[in-house]
Amino acid sequence: MLSKLRVVWTVFYLYLKQIAIDGFIIFTVIIQPLLVALLAIYMLRDTEGFQAIYVIVGSALTGLWSGTLFFNSFNVQGERWSGCLENIVGSPTHLKTVVLGKALANITISISSMIFSYPIAAFLFGFKLTIAHPSLFIVSLILTILALMSLGLVIAPIFSLNPGNILWVNAFEFPMYIVGGFLFPVLMLPVWTTPISYILSPYWAARALHATSSGNTPLNDVFISWGLVVFLSLVYLYMSSWLFRVLLQKSREKATLGLQ
Repeated sequence: MLSKLRVVWTVFYLYLKQIAIDGFIIFTVIIQPLLVALLAIYMLRDTEGFQAIYVIVGSALTGLWSGTLFFNSFNVQGERWSGCLENIVGSPTHLKTVVLGKALANITISISSMIFSYPIAAFLFGFKLTIAHPSLFIVSLILTILALMSLGLVIAPIFSLNPGNILWVNAFEFPMYIVGGFLFPVLMLPVWTTPISYILSPYWAARALHATSSGNTPLNDVFISWGLVVFLSLVYLYMSSWLFRVLLQKSREKATLGLQ
């Protein structure tokens, strides 16, 4: 266990230094969520029942999701493109352990979207942003990180089983903004989309964050959202373990591990 933790920490530290200066990543997790927040506040600020903190939390979630999607989609592919994937798979450390370290680095840098969005909205528009339940909000944020990290571990092998899958990455970014309830309630959507939201842990994480920040939802709903985030995260972790086994088995059988 200690050896695995050392590997996770080493990968986390090195990968965090690498992505922290990447222009695409800076745009994805900092600039894009800021633009979303500013545009949403500008359009909605005069509407009835508008809450700036709801928009700030929602725009930060868009940055977290975009970072999770793009980074984890290329976690394994990046090693393949650099010619390091065969060496990683041939080492005693499991590939999933390496991807876990990279996923933690991805989440860490993505959290900055929330840190930057909060003061920008307060200073530019003069909103007094307050969190209704700070302690519960922190718990919800930790569970959000768990939800996105476990979902990222599912995304990584799926987009690596077939190199052609990587072409679909962009198509999955904005639908999650909608069915995840990041910027508006999913009750505004057609009824048939509701089951899709219910099987996605980011939806329940968004519900918990919005409820604890805005304070408009009974605490019982918050606890239910927490429980479903944990349950779905465990399901995703089990799925990721199976997907990584399938990925490695197919690659060894067909000798296609390093093919682009």
